[in-house]
Amino acid sequence: MSMQEKVSDKLTSEFSPLFIQVENESHMHNVPPNSETHFKVVLVSEAFQAKLPVKRHQMVYKLLSEEMQAGIHALALHTYTPTEWEQRQNNSPDSPNCMGGGK
Repeated sequence: MSMQEKVSDKLTSEFSPLFIQVENESHMHNVPPNSETHFKVVLVSEAFQAKLPVKRHQMVYKLLSEEMQAGIHALALHTYTPTEWEQRQNNSPDSPNCMGGGK
């Protein structure tokens, strides 16, 4: 199972999201081909109600602690409640271009 699939499966199991997107953005960084080190995660869940963004991110990092130790270098987390997601018109921000690593 790929790292992307592991991350998606764990997040789905824990948060029962209304929407989930786990995108491998490693190709945008100075890493070997086929790497799974940089991910963008968009997660919409009722579990985030009444929680500040920092707490939401802590919840995700705690859940993915093994994967973080096993090679994930970066997670771009976009965590929303269903209402916030609707207000954003079901859109998350684009990831910026990589500014480091000699690429």
